[in-house]
Amino acid sequence: MRILVWLSGWVDSAVAAYLLKKEGHDVTAGFMINYMAPEWEYCPTKEDIEVAREVAAYLEIPFFTFDYVEEYSKKVLDYMYAWYQKWITPNPDIMCNSEIKFKAFLEEAMSLWFDAVATGHYARIEKKEWFYHLLKWIDSNKDQSYFLAWLNQFQLSASLFPIGHLEKPRVREIALEAGLPNANRKDSQWICFVGKVDMHKFLEKKIEKKTGNIVDTSGKILWQHDWVFFYTIGQRKWIQIWWGPALYVVKKDLEKNELIVGTEEDMDLFNKELTASNFNFLADTLEFPFQAQAKIRYRQEDQEVKLEDLWNNRIIAKFEKAQRWIASGQIIAIYIWDELIGSWVID
Repeated sequence: MRILVWLSGWVDSAVAAYLLKKEGHDVTAGFMINYMAPEWEYCPTKEDIEVAREVAAYLEIPFFTFDYVEEYSKKVLDYMYAWYQKWITPNPDIMCNSEIKFKAFLEEAMSLWFDAVATGHYARIEKKEWFYHLLKWIDSNKDQSYFLAWLNQFQLSASLFPIGHLEKPRVREIALEAGLPNANRKDSQWICFVGKVDMHKFLEKKIEKKTGNIVDTSGKILWQHDWVFFYTIGQRKWIQIWWGPALYVVKKDLEKNELIVGTEEDMDLFNKELTASNFNFLADTLEFPFQAQAKIRYRQEDQEVKLEDLWNNRIIAKFEKAQRWIASGQIIAIYIWDELIGSWVID
């Protein structure tokens, strides 16, 4: 097969490229330039591209760059800014996967007559007859299927996850055994392509500060905030009240521009139901109502849930156990055992 590997500069994609070449495929490396920070900010792209170039040279495979700065700005950054302004918590990693890595990059690969693209994602794709199934990675602690919840059948059909059957320690071992230049490079924990940034300063580029009150569940004013659009339900960070128990965001009052906070045990942080819309089906058939497992955030343990159809492609999810910190704008990913069968945006 003629395969275009998204070579990110990190060890996962490097091992993916190495394994594909070892299997005898015609492998080409592609680096996506999606974000370039201003000169006064740290820009991980510049470092990543040099590491990726070094890996490609070591593997003796062609190396090309693909410029998606404009697409990334429109599809990911503008989406982040717009949703924060509406007090909705965005998920840039999911948007980046569905709109950039597995759309812009994939479509360009197809136009260049590649048979497939490959990435270092920790998930699995299986084909049964004519249908493609997205499965969890073998290590549930680092499974990345949640971030792939908006992919479709075409995207799955043209994508490969060469390390989806390997545990992370084994991936590192292969990198060391192969002598890959980035074998010991630490994993990235940053915003997709943007890097490690001060989120307040990052959002301040487009969103004006607006001071408001932080109040407890009884309405008592405790302090003030400048960044209400940034907070999400259940958040503790940046609630700068230093006395008493730890406090978390319980609610956000749009009209009053208030953050309502409470203790960890405050029952307003828990709910057994949510509604969601803007669906993406990966299963071939779904008949409501049905029992399944769900995640409302990355790395959450599977939660037993019953899905019921409402109207206009909206659903109601009824959980067996009350869920903490349900945040509007996040994704509820639905699984049946190891298979991700669909997802919705939480209302």
